[in-house]
Amino acid sequence: MSAEAEPQGFIGFLDRLGRRAAAAIAEFGFGATLLGESLYWLGMGKKRRQPVRLAPVVAQAMEIGIGALPIVTVLSATIGIMLAIQGIYTLRLFGAESRVSLGVAMSVVREFGPLITGILVAGRSGSALAARLGTMRINQEIDALTVMGVSPVRFLVVPPLLAMMVMLPALTLWSDLVGLFAAGLYIAPQLGSSMGAYVDEMTDLVRLNDVWHGLGKSAIFSVLITLVGVVNGASVTGGAEGVGRLTTRSVVHAISAIVVTDMIFVFMVTR
Repeated sequence: MSAEAEPQGFIGFLDRLGRRAAAAIAEFGFGATLLGESLYWLGMGKKRRQPVRLAPVVAQAMEIGIGALPIVTVLSATIGIMLAIQGIYTLRLFGAESRVSLGVAMSVVREFGPLITGILVAGRSGSALAARLGTMRINQEIDALTVMGVSPVRFLVVPPLLAMMVMLPALTLWSDLVGLFAAGLYIAPQLGSSMGAYVDEMTDLVRLNDVWHGLGKSAIFSVLITLVGVVNGASVTGGAEGVGRLTTRSVVHAISAIVVTDMIFVFMVTR
């Protein structure tokens, strides 16, 4: 067997597994480094005469938040109605359909609101961030920033990170309101009640701790979406084909990270 031949069988499997594990650890370390550098530029940018400017942050916030409002509104309303329909159908088997509001309130505010919003923003804005950075890397624009003495992290990473950390919780709060309102449009007639009574019931059921639970998760999701997009965008090789491949990979990784983090977060805070 030549020295350049790939190992076969079980040894080959272990070799591929080790390579992928090493690559994953390297990407995780790169993401942690980016987060640390972003925090550094936020705190020390003015002293280094490279402050984080407000205009790029606002532009990113408009793109991430305002642009996502229509799709977030439509899907949040759809999921709210779906939960109401399924909740009444299931609880009716036990004669407890009057308690459907509690299930819908907890499901939307604590889980579905932040989760669906995070997945939508990851597919929409996270992929766009990865594609933009990947294109800049292919065109050597990132290297040009470094040559000019401009920190790529301060210029390219911090604005979308700040915008994401502000807009994703805001979108989550909007998603909660839309989902609960849409669910009420179905629940109130089915239970022979009114929207006013439904709103009063929701006000009693949803506590501030439940809202903070969802907003806390969305803040974590915002960091994950940004870092995954930047790491994949900065790793692009191979021209336009590489940009497309890493953009798809960014969406898959971001959604996977959101779902796994959501599971861990729920396990830790509900024990």
